[in-house]
Amino acid sequence: MTFDHPPRILFLYGSLRERSYSRLLAEEAARIIQDFGAEVKFFDPRELPIYGSVSDTHPKVQELRELSLWSEGQVWSSPEMHGQITGILKNQIDWIPLSIGAVRPTQGRTLAVMQVSGGSQSFNAVNTMRLLGRWMRMFTIPNQSSVAKAYQEFEEDGRMKDSAYRDRVVDVMEELYKFTLLLRDKVDHLTDRYSERKEKAAQQTAEVAQQAVS
Repeated sequence: MTFDHPPRILFLYGSLRERSYSRLLAEEAARIIQDFGAEVKFFDPRELPIYGSVSDTHPKVQELRELSLWSEGQVWSSPEMHGQITGILKNQIDWIPLSIGAVRPTQGRTLAVMQVSGGSQSFNAVNTMRLLGRWMRMFTIPNQSSVAKAYQEFEEDGRMKDSAYRDRVVDVMEELYKFTLLLRDKVDHLTDRYSERKEKAAQQTAEVAQQAVS
């Protein structure tokens, strides 16, 4: 299979603050991966209802799901709050189901995880996002970014300062870009499961039998 478009990367972030460091980190990462050749889009989590409070026909829910389907890779960036990801980020992930009919909005996508902390470096949030990525049947890349004392790492204009933290972000985006290119034409093969083939075959047999009866 050949592709006539650059790798498509969706960015999700986990804070609604005016100066959100998880958003600034995501924006810096987006600039970097664009330089590698990717096409990027962001989902703005403002006005996304709490999961289960409205129908999934809500415009913001549909926008999020369409972006997930559009993407070939994703980047999740969250603050660490009380040792975990924020409810803002989890709410976005909750609205993306494992399947919509026969379509799986996240299966086979690559994923990079990043976090910001107000204090010393921690990995609680990225570890949680790795668990969620596996649950969503995504290929989470080995590298990750954790930025400690994030308030010290960004200029007033929102750009990230030159530092070992930024170097790691470059590493992560380069790795995500490479993995997305490597996997994009192999996703169908890699995600083809025996149990799902068996279930589909049984369903087809039942449908044939039903047609024969009718």
